[in-house]
Amino acid sequence: MNFPEPSIVPVNGVKLEVFEAGRQNAGNPIVLCHGWPEHAFSWRHQVPALAAAGYHVIVPNQRGYGNSSRPTEVTDYDIAHLSGDLVALLDHYGYEDATFVGHDWGAMVVWGLTLLHPDRVNKVINLSLPYQERGETPWIELMEAILGGDFYFVHFNRQPGVADAVFDENTFQFLRNLYRKNVPLMEPQPGMAFIDLARAQAPLGEPVMSDSELAVFVAAFESTGFTGSINWYRNLDRNWHLLADVDPVIQQPTLMIYGDRDLIAKSDRLADFVPNVDVVTLDCGHWIQQEKPEETTRAILNWLEQQEATVRAR
Repeated sequence: MNFPEPSIVPVNGVKLEVFEAGRQNAGNPIVLCHGWPEHAFSWRHQVPALAAAGYHVIVPNQRGYGNSSRPTEVTDYDIAHLSGDLVALLDHYGYEDATFVGHDWGAMVVWGLTLLHPDRVNKVINLSLPYQERGETPWIELMEAILGGDFYFVHFNRQPGVADAVFDENTFQFLRNLYRKNVPLMEPQPGMAFIDLARAQAPLGEPVMSDSELAVFVAAFESTGFTGSINWYRNLDRNWHLLADVDPVIQQPTLMIYGDRDLIAKSDRLADFVPNVDVVTLDCGHWIQQEKPEETTRAILNWLEQQEATVRAR
């Protein structure tokens, strides 16, 4: 599969490895934001179709990933920095705003970007991770109280470096075992599921990608390690404080794509915080755009076409 060659773009005090297609479509940008533990390559199926449909497709490896910068300070991975990178990326290309697409942690970043910089986002498309209500208690504190210290979000925060080392030592096994359709999380400690997966010898479930595609992810994380990407988790409570004074309601037209077998739960209150949302559910697990590439691309393009038709009709 042909994937664009990257360029290194200086933004916001770091450098991002950016893949782009459809530069001839300047003026119609769409930015694709990967999740954890992923890579810009996770959007390989969508990039050609979006470019062919008339979009300037911009796909960064966000900080901590691939050949992008990996700052050493944990707080350099908070939502202010992550969203600031995307704003600076728009500035680099000369765009006032863009459509942003996020999957998994990328969706969390796109939600945060839209809250902190609403004038830079014209439409939102998020996969898997719905809008996370802020609530009265910082997120890690809340998870620890409900799910305990072994839940992976909490474990990453309370025992820094432990999971990082396990993943670094077992990169191929971890990613091979993780990128599966409907992988059952191992009992009796579901909170330690990722560490269990990294140590499991036999993969479970059908693979999401070919061996050659998996090799792209493995090579990237063997080069970078996992600490930079896990540092995103270590800023959740900091992000909770950073978002204290923003308007929590997202007004932009939004498409939310769920996998009906994803372990991440759907939100019952999504429309309370994202009133202009349309929802599509696909028959797949968590790795939506890789498990169901054609269906995901079709859902995105159909929705974008509907939005354009609505604007033309006004």
